[in-house]
Amino acid sequence: MAEDARERLFSRVEAMRRSTRKFDATAIEKRLTDFSTLPGYEELRLQRAIGEKIGLENPYFRMHGGLAGAHSEINGRTVLNFSCYDYLGLNGHPEIVAAAKDAIDRYGISCSASRHVAGERPVHQALERALADHYSSEEALVFVSGYATNVGVIGQLAGAKDLVVSDAAVHNSAVMGSVLSGATRRNFAHNDLDDLNQILSSVRGKFERALIVVEGLYSMDGDYPDLPRLIEIKKRHNAWLMIDEAHALGVLGRRGYGIAEHFDVDPCEVDIWMGTLSKTLAGCGGYIAGSATLVDYLRCMAGAFVYSVGMPPVIAASAEKALQLMHREPQRVATLQRNGSHFLRYAKRKGLNTGSGAGFAVAPVVVGDSIAAVMLSQELFRRGINVQPVLYPAVPVRSSRLRFFLTAMHTDQEIETAIDTMVEEMAKLPERLCALKVPH
Repeated sequence: MAEDARERLFSRVEAMRRSTRKFDATAIEKRLTDFSTLPGYEELRLQRAIGEKIGLENPYFRMHGGLAGAHSEINGRTVLNFSCYDYLGLNGHPEIVAAAKDAIDRYGISCSASRHVAGERPVHQALERALADHYSSEEALVFVSGYATNVGVIGQLAGAKDLVVSDAAVHNSAVMGSVLSGATRRNFAHNDLDDLNQILSSVRGKFERALIVVEGLYSMDGDYPDLPRLIEIKKRHNAWLMIDEAHALGVLGRRGYGIAEHFDVDPCEVDIWMGTLSKTLAGCGGYIAGSATLVDYLRCMAGAFVYSVGMPPVIAASAEKALQLMHREPQRVATLQRNGSHFLRYAKRKGLNTGSGAGFAVAPVVVGDSIAAVMLSQELFRRGINVQPVLYPAVPVRSSRLRFFLTAMHTDQEIETAIDTMVEEMAKLPERLCALKVPH
């Protein structure tokens, strides 16, 4: 090859190398700064693309035009609603609305500071006293977010030398609190207390403190743990027991007092009661009830409380009034429990897979395939029934489901209409899935 030709070839190769290096550098920079490269986002985009291709609408973020209860207005159409956890129908109750308006007139909307600084209001203390009395606890503390309550409290109570053992089905907020704590984490199989006991027997001696975290009523499965046995296990292994009552308050127990009343157990046997104000109490936020020492420690040390603005007074006043109404009108709880029991019986009679649902306010119908669950939800919505699908990874693979939230405001006829319509639409699923070439 002539010298000049060889030089030209080398020059082109070198230019190509420089171009490749520049491309690689650009790709690396993009990977470091482009939000679309975040974990899970590509999978999310792929799921949306598949949904659009096969004609599935996004079942989430539907716009409700007013008060959402047993019925709701979505896009100008009134539908039968099973996607709202206003369990006792208290949201919009005249006494709660009046309490909210009075609080706004007196305090405005925000308390405009953390409670440590200048945000303390009488309504905060009144709500905390009412919650503490409800659980026969010494003290209680309210947080502006239910999610932040679990994250902040578990993250503060446990540390690097400690152990957190959680039911495999606990809420993501409890999982994230455990991660934040830096403690060693173990999960036991859902509601398998033999597994819990075995884990603690094997490793408890390696750690200083141990915290057991469960839910009073599980938000995806609609079942509950064996509280007397949990108490026996936590005592045997010198562990704290924390129960998330988000979906149990107003639902379990003769008067809706929660899982302790359901089992006729002294609530003081549980170290940490946690709950939210957004379900039965028709508000927003979370709470902890327990010993005076526990609450004093969290009030001064939990960052989710110390460094957060105080709960809006209007929410505190509304939640306290809702708790009063729940105590005063136990017939609401009785109606809710009757509805839950009726849903379970009727769904089983119609051959639906209700999983481990116990017949209370959270009622799953397991479909299995995620596409089938979304398709079923879409067809029910088309027929005037709003119920949301729950898909992997929120639930285990092949256990996607429609999750019905039942309220005291639903009627037997509405429950039966929803189930009958679901049975009709499920019968059409195999043909629809085959048309899409989706295995079923």
